Amino acid sequence: MSLPRAVDVLVVGLGPAGASAARAAAAAGARVLAVDKARVVGEPVQCAEFIPRPMGGCAREPGVLVQRITGMRTFLPSGHVEASAFPGLMVDRAAFDRTLARAARAAGATLATGTRLVALDAAARDVLLLDAAGVRHAVRYGALVAADGPHSPVGAALGLPRLEVVWTRQHTVPLLEPHADTDIWLSDDFPGGYGWLFPKGTVANLGLGTDKRWQRDLRAPLERLHAALAAEGRVGREVLGRTGGAIPVGGLRRRLVEGAVLFAGDAAGLTHPITGAGIPAAVVSGEAAGAAAAAWLGGEAGALEDYEEDMRDRYGPTLARAVRRRRELACLWRTPAARRDAPLRRGWIAFPEYFDDTQDETGPAAAICG
Repeated sequence: MSLPRAVDVLVVGLGPAGASAARAAAAAGARVLAVDKARVVGEPVQCAEFIPRPMGGCAREPGVLVQRITGMRTFLPSGHVEASAFPGLMVDRAAFDRTLARAARAAGATLATGTRLVALDAAARDVLLLDAAGVRHAVRYGALVAADGPHSPVGAALGLPRLEVVWTRQHTVPLLEPHADTDIWLSDDFPGGYGWLFPKGTVANLGLGTDKRWQRDLRAPLERLHAALAAEGRVGREVLGRTGGAIPVGGLRRRLVEGAVLFAGDAAGLTHPITGAGIPAAVVSGEAAGAAAAAWLGGEAGALEDYEEDMRDRYGPTLARAVRRRRELACLWRTPAARRDAPLRRGWIAFPEYFDDTQDETGPAAAICG
């Protein structure tokens, strides 16, 4: 595929943030090139595939919606199970991403898969791309939207610090009984993360995330969780698929705009540091970044600064609280306190303690953290 030598907006990454950015910028009249290193948009899937109900409009295309979710059950070390309302949708994430990519193409963006960034000259606004055939393409851009995930090659090329991440491992397993809730396990077996079961009709996504400072081996605890649920007759013992990856958990980047580069989605650190939820923020930030890039190139001098301010106003307080809760929990993992309910309630969104900021200096972790 022959790529343009110059574009108004270059988007790196074609997940929800990148596709949304490409669509918004193209809809505003910009010449847009969006690239992704994957040969097929949305694959491999590295996601539990849940989206909140307000995003249901993105699941209208055939093949995207798999199942509706009504609630969440949180399992604590004592055995207590907390039931919460948690409406949402389980989707086919690959189909979801491709729907957004098609919308970007329909708006006029040029999409190139199997194409990755190999060099970036931010001063000259030049990039060197390598396509699937091994052909190199030099492309000049006016603005660049980095929607390239937690390990952002754009960020690395700019010499920016790497984002803090936790690692996940997930199996697709047979679901032996109908289930309409997401199940969450809080435990010292999953330090820095949690275990989950997200139903998808006749199958389920069963996975966990951990901070490798405390638990480097994800395979063994996931196999134990799988075996326990299989023994209860909830899931089958067969593993139908495997995936995994990194989730940013350190909160927002120090700056979301670096010169003519805007960071969006996971690359911006917009993923929730406690739950790992990132799709809604990816779509919103991608749309805003694409629109801001086009507006800036069209003469709105403050558009990039407005994007930065808007994202920080919209997500900053929520992410800052989540980062504080992670720091509290970091003092507890691999101690007896991590086997009690109270500290873990404080660190999970299903419980009112999580939102009580007055306990930031007096909560369950204060005596240990000092």
